[in-house]
Amino acid sequence: MNRTLIAILRVLEGYQDVITGSREIARRLKTHGVTLSERTVRYHLKVLDEMGLTEPFGKEGRKITEKGKEELAKALVSEKVGFVISRIDTLSYLTSLDLDTLRGDVILNVSYIAERDLKKALKAMLPVFRSPYAMSDRLAVVREGGRLGEVTVPEGKVALATVCSVTINGVFLKAGIPVTSRFGGVLEVEGGRPTRFIALISYEGSSLDPLEVFIRGKMTDVGGAVHRGTGRVLASFREIPVVCHRSARELAERLREKGIGGILRIGEPNSPLYEMPVGLDRTGMVIVGGLNPAAILEESGIPTESRAMSTLYEFSALGRYEDYC
Repeated sequence: MNRTLIAILRVLEGYQDVITGSREIARRLKTHGVTLSERTVRYHLKVLDEMGLTEPFGKEGRKITEKGKEELAKALVSEKVGFVISRIDTLSYLTSLDLDTLRGDVILNVSYIAERDLKKALKAMLPVFRSPYAMSDRLAVVREGGRLGEVTVPEGKVALATVCSVTINGVFLKAGIPVTSRFGGVLEVEGGRPTRFIALISYEGSSLDPLEVFIRGKMTDVGGAVHRGTGRVLASFREIPVVCHRSARELAERLREKGIGGILRIGEPNSPLYEMPVGLDRTGMVIVGGLNPAAILEESGIPTESRAMSTLYEFSALGRYEDYC
């Protein structure tokens, strides 16, 4: 298995009940940082068929087999290492949100819950969307069989999609401000104010999104942070060049005015931020985790399967959380 074959399986995993041909696969591969012609995709599909990882579906489509799903789940760690940072870079470049019109693609995290838990889940998430610990006041609720970009909602599930914090990277990149994603972590909140990171995982060598790991490890207390002002929320630590400090602050303010308030704080040049040191001629920036609404679902006893950086999606097609409550 190589990176190209794994990427094709990842695309097909999101289209399990939809006839998907080489043209659509080639288009979707770009979001995984892979550019292939339709002819080359067909060649790789033939290889996957021979390995028993895919099979014909419809007249010209393919679908992933159970063996393919197993292979994707246990793909070589050496192939997965660095996947997260690579996907961050790819999706940042593909983000196209225009702050003037509030149209264009943003990155979504997708969390799956059982249909019976939907009402309880929306009620649990409400205080998070009203707090400083949500990326945006927008979300999407899609039932089984529906689609979110390249994602198909499985049978018996409802997808709750929230804006991913990597969208900030894309907006900054379009404004000429390069962002380096260093760590995903758990940020301690005391007296209503963030104080320090108590757990960190580097994006650079990770094969899993750090925030997914912290949710599964039950290391958050988002409920405590939003209800009592003391708890633990998901956040990420990023750096920007010192020369972009002023422009970054101006852009952060503009984002807040547009309802995208994910930037908790931009530090001072060459100075630690929430006890985290920065590189030479760098400024720290802390962004709330887009999966905080999913974390509070787990804390509320609602089983959740969350996937960070799941897909690109038109921002204007998202609804405001009040519309679902």
